[in-house]
Amino acid sequence: MPLVNMKKPHQTGFTLIEVMISVFVLAVGLLGLAGLQMAGLKSNHSAQLRTQAIVQTYDIIDRMRINKIVAKAGGYDIAMGAASAGTAAIKDRDRDTWKAALLADLPNGDGSIVTAADVVTVSVQWDDSRGFSGSSTQTFSISTEL
Repeated sequence: MPLVNMKKPHQTGFTLIEVMISVFVLAVGLLGLAGLQMAGLKSNHSAQLRTQAIVQTYDIIDRMRINKIVAKAGGYDIAMGAASAGTAAIKDRDRDTWKAALLADLPNGDGSIVTAADVVTVSVQWDDSRGFSGSSTQTFSISTEL
């Protein structure tokens, strides 16, 4: 009676395909994670710039409240893109400091102040093209009574 080989045949190459599929799934997952990280960074950057704009807006409003008589008369008014008079007056120093801070803290930062009937409107704009929204110019405005 001859001996019969009872061994089962082995499959070859199947584990290599499993490994390749696993690496592909892992790569897709890591790419998704990198995309989420990038979106988070963009959102945080936009939020930081908006916070800086708010801080600078309240800074000039506080300066105007200290010098309320001049501010109510429109002494602090300045248009977007306009340069200050540059005199030694407190209002001019305040506006110069504010405009310089906007430019330093915000990319292409600029601001305007408009006073009408004891209500001041302060607007700040900056370039947020690197941010999450994708639009190039963001504006923050606030109106308050002096």
